[in-house]
Amino acid sequence: MPVSHLLLALSVVAIWGTNFVVIRWGLDGLPPFLFATLRFALSALPWVLFVPRPAASWRAMAAFGVFLGAGQFGLLFFAIDGWISPGLASLVVQVQVFFTIGLSLWLMRERVCGFHLIGLALALCGLGVIVANLDATVTITGLALILGAAFFWASANLVVKSVGQVNMLHFMVWSCLFAVPPLLAISLAVEGPDRILHALQTADATAWASVAWQVVGNSLFGFGAWNWLLSRHPAATVTPMALLVPVFGMAASAFTLGEAMPAWKLGACALVLGGLTVIVFWPRWRPGR
Repeated sequence: MPVSHLLLALSVVAIWGTNFVVIRWGLDGLPPFLFATLRFALSALPWVLFVPRPAASWRAMAAFGVFLGAGQFGLLFFAIDGWISPGLASLVVQVQVFFTIGLSLWLMRERVCGFHLIGLALALCGLGVIVANLDATVTITGLALILGAAFFWASANLVVKSVGQVNMLHFMVWSCLFAVPPLLAISLAVEGPDRILHALQTADATAWASVAWQVVGNSLFGFGAWNWLLSRHPAATVTPMALLVPVFGMAASAFTLGEAMPAWKLGACALVLGGLTVIVFWPRWRPGR
C-alpha cells in the first residue's frame, strides 16, 4: 500500500475511533434507531439529487445500504445506548477484520498468508481479554450486539469488493437511500411514533451536531475513502487498519467521558495493536530482511 493510501486509511480510522464518543453524546438526545435513521437519511439527501448514480447494480447498493445501516450501525447505536461502553465497543467491533478476511477467503478466494493468521491471532487474544473481564461496562447483550454489527460491517466490505472500482463517494450516497426504510421501520416498531416525535422536538444542539458529524465525517468521507481503498487493495491489507479504531476510541472515551482504563483494557489494546503491526509491516520487513 502506498504511503499516501496508508495516511488516508489512518485519517479514516482516527475519525471512526473518536466517533464512538460522538455517538454517546448523540444518544443523550436521540433514541438509537432514530439516530441511525437520521444519519443515513441525511447522508443520502439532498446529495443524491446532485450526484450521478455510480456504475454499480441496484442489488449491490441495496445490499451495502442494508448491511451498513440496519445491520452495522443500527446494532452499534443500540448497543452503546446502555449495553456497552463506547471505548470497549470501538474494540469489540474490530472482529469485523476476522469476518471480512474469512468471508474473502471463502467467497472470493483471496489468499491469506501465515503472517495474517499470526496477526489476527494476537488481535483475537486481545478480544479474549475483553470477554474474560465482563463487568458493568460490557454485558453479554452488548457483546452480542457488537459482534452482530461486526459481521454486518464485514458483509458490507465484501459487497464493496464485488463492485470493483466505481466512484465510492457516489456509491456511498446512493447506498444510504436503502438504509433508511429498514431503520425507520425498526425505529417505529421499537421506539414508537410518540418517542420519535418527542425526540425530534427536544433534541439539543449537541444531538444535532452529532448527527451532522455522522453524515459528513463518518459516512461521506469515512466510508467513501474506506470503500475507495477496499476497491484497490486486498481486503486482508485494508481491513486490519481498522484495528487502530479502538486505540483512538478508548483514548477519546477516557479523556472525554472518564471511562476507566484498567490494566486489562490496556493489555487488550496492546494485543490488538500488536496484531495490526504484524499484518501491516511484515510484508515490508521480510523482503528487507
